[in-house]
Amino acid sequence: MAFTDKNAEPYSGEHLVRYIKKAMRVSPPNSKIRNVAYKIIKRIFQPELINVENIPSKPCLFVANHAMYAVDGPIIGLPMLAEQGRFLRPLSDKFMWNSVNEQLLLDQGAVIGHPEVCSALMENGSDLLVFPGGAHEATKSADKKYQLLWKERYGFIKLAAKHGYTIVPTAIVGPEDFYKHMIEGEDLPQTLVGRTLTRLGIINENTRTDLIGPIPMGLFGTLIPKPQKCYLQFGEPLDLSLYKGEILSKATMVDLRAQVAGSINTMVESLLLLQEEEKSSKGRLRRLLTR
Repeated sequence: MAFTDKNAEPYSGEHLVRYIKKAMRVSPPNSKIRNVAYKIIKRIFQPELINVENIPSKPCLFVANHAMYAVDGPIIGLPMLAEQGRFLRPLSDKFMWNSVNEQLLLDQGAVIGHPEVCSALMENGSDLLVFPGGAHEATKSADKKYQLLWKERYGFIKLAAKHGYTIVPTAIVGPEDFYKHMIEGEDLPQTLVGRTLTRLGIINENTRTDLIGPIPMGLFGTLIPKPQKCYLQFGEPLDLSLYKGEILSKATMVDLRAQVAGSINTMVESLLLLQEEEKSSKGRLRRLLTR
């Protein structure tokens, strides 16, 4: 079964138990490579953390909007660790995981977005980062830029309530401007590349359509991201401790999710305005490179 198949499950049974134990042993990385990576990101993408006073000192679930191909992970993860001392554990899609890259992803703090994994980390008091839109939101077309595409997903609300966690709505603006879309994912199957992948059996009726993303075009037409400044804003926290251990009704989940989504959308709108206002203050070279 290919990793892109809808029914692919990298962990279950005793393998899931082993994986959870391994994930729990991961500690905040403090390597020279990571420090260099932070400095590079700080210099090129200038991530600005806004309203950090909204972040409670206790462990939280950071819920954010997602950018194309998950380029926003290190944009938030590295500054939060370096500047706020918060080691976020990003919840990632199951298709990313296999025995070859497992240790590499875990070393960066990432974990598979499995309910049992999340529960174990919450019981351990970890900071988690989730993009409810997942791969679907990370492969959206250009006309849906900065839109939340969460479908009918309420898993993050259920888990936060179950463990009495506090949700911190998080808005990220900048990463979705790293690339233009040369070919949209929905159009790819009709192109020469798409037809070739179909003939090779890489794309078939079992392929997850949400993994067929756009063909990106970055700096000077390459895959190098454009040096866009990034803004990260943290909204008013949503404390779900009153719901700890409860099974939420659908109406309650809808209401709580709407509060989180509304906060993110409001912040995204204000950050886009800020981004536009600050364009004029950019140097000539940066304006050229980010067009």
